[in-house]
Amino acid sequence: MKIESTIQGLRAALRQARQAGKSVAFVPTMGNLHQGHMDLVQAARRRADFVVASIFVNPTQFGVNEDFDRYPRTLEADANQLVNAGCDLLFAPSASEMYPDGRSQATTVAVAGITDILCGASRPGHFTGVATVVSKLLNIVQPDMALFGEKDYQQLAVIRRLVQELCFPVSIIGVPTTRAEDGLALSSRNGFLTPEQRQQAPVIYQALRNLQQAILGGNRDYAMLVTAAQAHLAKCGFEPDYVSILSQDLSPAGPDSHDLVILIAARLGTTRLIDNLAFSVTDASR
Repeated sequence: MKIESTIQGLRAALRQARQAGKSVAFVPTMGNLHQGHMDLVQAARRRADFVVASIFVNPTQFGVNEDFDRYPRTLEADANQLVNAGCDLLFAPSASEMYPDGRSQATTVAVAGITDILCGASRPGHFTGVATVVSKLLNIVQPDMALFGEKDYQQLAVIRRLVQELCFPVSIIGVPTTRAEDGLALSSRNGFLTPEQRQQAPVIYQALRNLQQAILGGNRDYAMLVTAAQAHLAKCGFEPDYVSILSQDLSPAGPDSHDLVILIAARLGTTRLIDNLAFSVTDASR
């Protein structure tokens, strides 16, 4: 696996792959890699001839008092994992390479509407940072396809929207959430949990499953279900940010909605965890 830290070096390496007629898949990450990231790389490996991953802890998507400074940087260990997963090229730029004029660059990308709710409501500016850096990375790499985890459901929806509306010639592929045996969605932030909190963290996934079963059982009183789930999370030691039941396009869900997604964000100690569960309500269960 080749490692490039400059845009010029990355493009030169990709030029060789394209001249050889290879299709290119791209997996952007912020590093501190785990099995979920490896599943993305392996899914890319199955779909394309040449796999590019990036590691960049993007400062513009972190707000005030968030965990940018303490976000783990583990480049050497990450590179070893990527080699084993079949990655061909790693792009690991510096902040100055990605933002030559600093964080206050004049051009940003904002996706209106779906960024005003859920994580966008509690993390102002977060999705503008995400949309901007993803746009830059897609323009730098110019892949045929890019793969993102479905754990970050709202982020994936934002990226799909910007790619569609800005006419990026790239296919966006969502990859199912990778979970630990106890159901906890794998996340780099899980490393911030104490041993006791790690034992408690799967309560979020259990809450998602309980809500799903209630809906499939015929309960369409979403407001009541959300209130009960928030109370349960609080009783279990979480500080809920939101529990939300929406249509899968992130519009409000009604009693006749068929394709639903339940989304939860909650703090456990100082660690903010997110998870979601998307499913369809069959006519037989209405």
